[in-house]
Amino acid sequence: MAVCFVCGASVSAQEIQHLSITQPGGMPGLPVMTGIERVTNGVQVTWDGPSGYYQLLQKLSLKDPTWQPVGGRTNLSRNAIVSTTSSNAFFRVLGPSPQYAGAETCTECHGQVHNTVMNTRHTRAFETLKQAHEDQTASCLPCHTLGNKLPTGFTSEIATPQLAGVQCENCHGPASAWLGPHTTRDWPHEKSVAQGMHDTRNVIHRTENCLECHLGTNPQAAAKEPTKFVDHEMIAAGHPDLYFELDSFSAVMPRHWKQPREAAPGKPAEDPNWVGVRDWSVGQAVQLRAAMERLTWRAKKDIWPEYSELSCIACHHSLVPAKDSWRQGHGYAGRRPGDPAWNASRYLVFRVMARQVDSASAQELETQLSAVAGEMSKLSPDRNAVSTAANSAAPIAQRFAERLATMSYEPASALRAMQGITQDAETIALGDERTAEQAAMALDSLYIAYSKQGSPGNANEVRAAINALFQQLENPSVYNADQFASALKRIRDLLH
Repeated sequence: MAVCFVCGASVSAQEIQHLSITQPGGMPGLPVMTGIERVTNGVQVTWDGPSGYYQLLQKLSLKDPTWQPVGGRTNLSRNAIVSTTSSNAFFRVLGPSPQYAGAETCTECHGQVHNTVMNTRHTRAFETLKQAHEDQTASCLPCHTLGNKLPTGFTSEIATPQLAGVQCENCHGPASAWLGPHTTRDWPHEKSVAQGMHDTRNVIHRTENCLECHLGTNPQAAAKEPTKFVDHEMIAAGHPDLYFELDSFSAVMPRHWKQPREAAPGKPAEDPNWVGVRDWSVGQAVQLRAAMERLTWRAKKDIWPEYSELSCIACHHSLVPAKDSWRQGHGYAGRRPGDPAWNASRYLVFRVMARQVDSASAQELETQLSAVAGEMSKLSPDRNAVSTAANSAAPIAQRFAERLATMSYEPASALRAMQGITQDAETIALGDERTAEQAAMALDSLYIAYSKQGSPGNANEVRAAINALFQQLENPSVYNADQFASALKRIRDLLH
C-alpha cells in the first residue's frame, strides 16, 4: 500500500482525498501519512500503520519515472529525516498488508453481537453462491467472502474457511493490528483507524463501505481495475439488481452498534431521534456521488451503454394490451419509444431534500443530472457528454453529503421532505419501480423520526398508508405507476 504527500517550500502535509475512501476488499488506504515538517537537517516525514516493515520512497518531480528509496526498511520506527536539496519533493511509504483475523476472534467481547449478525444474509453470502453453483466464480467472490483477491484474504473454502461469507472485518476492516490494543483503556478510536479499522462512526465513510458491494467498487479509489460490480450480464444470469438505502438497510441488518454516537460514555454526540434521517439523507448523497463516479468509469469501457445503468423494468415487465398500459398512456417524455430510460432512482427522491438544504446547489445538480438522464436515455449515449455531466455532478453530491452529515434536523424539515416527496408523486412513480422503492423507504425513515416528536392523531393511518406502498413493490414486473402515484397522494393528504 502507498500514500503520496507533497512537500513544498512551506513543508506541510496536504490532505489527500483517497485517504478517506475505502479500498477494494474493505481495506482502507494504509499506511497513513501523519505529517511532513521542516527540521534543521532536512524534512521529517511521519506515518502510521499496522505492524511490519516500511520503506519510505521519494521523487523530486512527478515526471521522474521511478521512486527512489530513502534509507533502509524500518520496523518499529514510523518516521524518517530526509535531506533534500529540492524545494519540492514527493513522498510515499510502502507497508504491510493488514491481516484478517476472522469473525471468531471477535466473539470474546462481542458474543451477543456476533450471534445476532450470524443470523443475517451477510453471513450466508458464500452459501448463496454455493447454492447457485457459483462459489468458484471469480467475479462473485470479492463481495461474498472476506478480502478475496487481497494478500491475506479468502482464497478457497478449503484453505481459508474462516473467511467465507460476509463478516465483521468486511465492515470494520482487517483487525489483526488493532484487535488486542483497541480493548485497552484509553485506546483512542483514531489509533485503531490508523491501524486498519474502518471509521464507521463517520456516516459518509460508513456509506462508502456499504456501497463497495451494494453499488460497486469506487473506481477512483481502486488501486487497479474495480473488482466489485454487477453488470447486465450478471443480472441476466440471475443476480439481483443493486439498490441501497442506508437507514433501511441498517435497520434490516439489524443495527448492532451504539446509537446515538457518544461523545463520552453516557453522553450522546447527537440527537437520537434524528439519526435515521441523517443516515437516510447522507446515504442518498453519497450513493449519488458514487453512482456518478461509476458511470464515468463505465463510459470508458468497451461495453457501452452498460444496461445495468438503465431502468430494468422498462424492458422486464408484464405485457398487457395497449389500452391497459400505463406506460403507453403516459408516453415516453424525453426519449424515443423503445429506448430504455436511465435509472434515476438515486436522484429523483433525494433531490427533494437537496432543494431544502441549498436551492442553488440543487439547481446546479439538477442541470448536470438532466444532461445525464437525457443522454443515457438515448439508444447510443455519447460517452464524453455522459462523462462530463457525471463528473460535474459527483462533487456537488459530495458537498451535500458533508453538509447533511453535520446539520441539525427537526420536525419541520422532516415534514417538508415528506410533503415534497408526496407532492412529486407522478414524477417519482413514473421514474420506475426502483424510484418508487426509494420513495417508500424515504417516507418510512422520515415518518419514524417525525412521529417520535409527538405522535400525530392519525399516525396509525399514515403508518398503514406507508406500509401499503411496500406492498405495491413486492412484484416489480406488475408495478403500476398510476396506482403508486395515487398512494403517494393519499399520504400527502394525511400529512400535517
